[in-house]
Amino acid sequence: MRTIMLLAVSFALSASALAQQNAFCDFDDGNQVNVQYSPNVKEQPRNGRVWAPGITLYVQTPLTLGGKTIGLGAYSVFLIPDRKNWTLIVNKNVTAGAAYNSADDVARASMDIGEIPQPVNTLQLSFGHMGPKQCSLRVYYQKTGAFTDFMEK
Repeated sequence: MRTIMLLAVSFALSASALAQQNAFCDFDDGNQVNVQYSPNVKEQPRNGRVWAPGITLYVQTPLTLGGKTIGLGAYSVFLIPDRKNWTLIVNKNVTAGAAYNSADDVARASMDIGEIPQPVNTLQLSFGHMGPKQCSLRVYYQKTGAFTDFMEK
């Protein structure tokens, strides 16, 4: 009976670990930017429409994105996928399940896109440390890789 309980607890912990993923980038001065997300998206992206895949951005130091300043705190991240380009939106409303409202946008930026060699069925995010004050957020989903840079202010 104990073995079954231990297996059940182990399985539950493994499932919750798979439910949320984190990606982070350390700037040269020790400050950090990170995202938390679920690799299993609930809604599929549609070209030209705001997509809410459940990404939360945590900012430890003021950043710039698309010429706009992002202050310290937590933000929701939305994406607008399209055939030729994607847009990343940082939004101040972090209420779970809240509908997207552009009035809450803090910053928007175009993303460079490309086709990835191995399509992925789950959402994958990572950061690339591109310079002392530059971190590139990379978003991979299905056949697309999309990239944009956050700059430490």
